[in-house]
Amino acid sequence: MKIGIYGYGNLGRGVENAITRNADMELAAVFTRRDPASLKIATTNVPVVAAAELPQWTDRIDVLVLCGGSATDLPTMTPELAKRFHVVDSYDNHSKIPVHYANVDATAKESGHVALISCGWDPGMFSLNRVYAEAALPDGSNYTFWGRGVSQGHSDAIRRIEGVVDARQYTVPVPEALERVRSGENPQLTTRQKHKRECYVVAAEGADLEAIRQTIVTMPGYFADYDTTVEFITMEELRRNHSDLPHGGSVIRTGVTGINGEHHQCIEYSLRLDSNPEFTGSVLAAFCRAVDRMAKRGECGCKTVFDIAPVDVSPIPREELIAHML
Repeated sequence: MKIGIYGYGNLGRGVENAITRNADMELAAVFTRRDPASLKIATTNVPVVAAAELPQWTDRIDVLVLCGGSATDLPTMTPELAKRFHVVDSYDNHSKIPVHYANVDATAKESGHVALISCGWDPGMFSLNRVYAEAALPDGSNYTFWGRGVSQGHSDAIRRIEGVVDARQYTVPVPEALERVRSGENPQLTTRQKHKRECYVVAAEGADLEAIRQTIVTMPGYFADYDTTVEFITMEELRRNHSDLPHGGSVIRTGVTGINGEHHQCIEYSLRLDSNPEFTGSVLAAFCRAVDRMAKRGECGCKTVFDIAPVDVSPIPREELIAHML
């Protein structure tokens, strides 16, 4: 299948890398809002095309992967491009997914396209595991822990503070909270009890470090509800020790079974990622396969990972899956 990539940041590069590892896919083109001549991609003999020329590619792309941001790009980009293409996005603003779904569903159904939204690892793979676990253990509680990993949104929030040159922020699960959950205690945990935040900041020469620290730890919606540490480092240290984008986390469901709830059960699914964008890109590529298959069956409208059968995601024929994976 011919895959197009819209946007060539960290995620776009991750999708490109994933395509090279799937024998049934090839990269058709990379579309950018930047000057195409300024962009050098890793794949040889693949065109880089101005985003304005997308309408000319409707018959040359099976699935278009949208690698824009959830804050301002995808809410308008996905419904607009679903008018012309089968699309996949990684929209991750959890509280606004129902609104995004409704907007995309309207245009995708009108145009007859399949549009898969909120695909990745959370939302995405973690979402599936929350649903399966709750179905299997209806009498219990769900817990999601993120990290240890770089939060790109929180890092950006620090970089916008006056006097900050660059920054990395790590989301870190609190070990004691993890152990309480895994032990079957079924605790009620506050935001502060579940995660802490570690900030590594490069400050401008002469900047007020204490003012920067206070701005970070009191920032509502980002750091105020967490135990937050701030460490000031040099740019050299940042580049040497914090240039990668690792992440991960766990979805845990604890519950009870038995006539009197006498048996404690625990389900855990976890990820440890050296590269968040490369793994997310790998998930997006796999689900492109499902979108292509659904489109060929004549399906249309907005879809989520809940609507996708495992046989549609896998490159392995159904008979082989039954023989070797079941």
